[in-house]
Amino acid sequence: MEKNLVEINARGGNVRHHHLSPPSSSFYQAIYSEIEEIGWEHLIRLEEDLSSLSFRVLDTNERAHSMEVVLPHGYPQSAPSITADVPYACELRWSKCSRLKDVMQQFHKHLEKLQEFWSILDDIDKNLWVVEPRQQSHSASFRRICLGNDCHVLFFINPKKPRSLPECRFFGPDLLTDSLRKSWKRNSQRWINIKPFPENLETLLGVALPAPPVTLKDNEQAECGICYVNFLPNDDELGAKSGSAVDYTCDNPNCSKSFHTICLRDWLRSITTTRQSFDVLFGKCPYCSEAVAVKLSNNE
Repeated sequence: MEKNLVEINARGGNVRHHHLSPPSSSFYQAIYSEIEEIGWEHLIRLEEDLSSLSFRVLDTNERAHSMEVVLPHGYPQSAPSITADVPYACELRWSKCSRLKDVMQQFHKHLEKLQEFWSILDDIDKNLWVVEPRQQSHSASFRRICLGNDCHVLFFINPKKPRSLPECRFFGPDLLTDSLRKSWKRNSQRWINIKPFPENLETLLGVALPAPPVTLKDNEQAECGICYVNFLPNDDELGAKSGSAVDYTCDNPNCSKSFHTICLRDWLRSITTTRQSFDVLFGKCPYCSEAVAVKLSNNE
């Protein structure tokens, strides 16, 4: 229904530029220095030729985002482009003196503008029977909600004005959907921006909305997806990690597998496709192939 990824370019374009020749050692040093300013722990992928790199970014409500930065030939004189899972593009300001930390700061500000939008969607997902999108996406600005009796309503929420009356379409038996459309049109003036979305929706439709289907949840302590135990053994060789619980979770919401950092580190070392940059190992989740990154301890 809409693009899941929005490519953000300082000049408004969406064409990616790659280095035409291998970068110089001074370019490597410059990029590593810029990554250091952001923090290597936030880096999740780095191309060998430095044509692109990806960062894990947490917003103010602890939502995780992946931001890919493509470095054009001529960087930093030429502006980079970024790709992220957001509903609309931000305006990236760039000058010859700009650095990757400036991209990160501007992206954080863009995420801040979207907090209310995502909070409203979270409220919808928590309290209503959402059937689409089936896979979580921070860029999706629509929700298809089950109303019961084989009826559904599809909402398009404005990311810039998320509390405003949304556009909608009804699906189902004609007799029922005609009645719902009439109620929506008749009661549209009763939409109050400060009220929660589910409450406004019930007011306009004049019906009680079904809650999400009950799903069973595992209340047990998460176990490591590699060693299959909850806690590491009490062992002096493990140092501060001795007896610790899982401390790393895959970012893929459809996976969310938990691991001990030590177990994931050892597993990544056994895989030939794993890459190391300074003291960070880059690889893929053993279960879903989502990008993972593990920082090595100081004595390794």
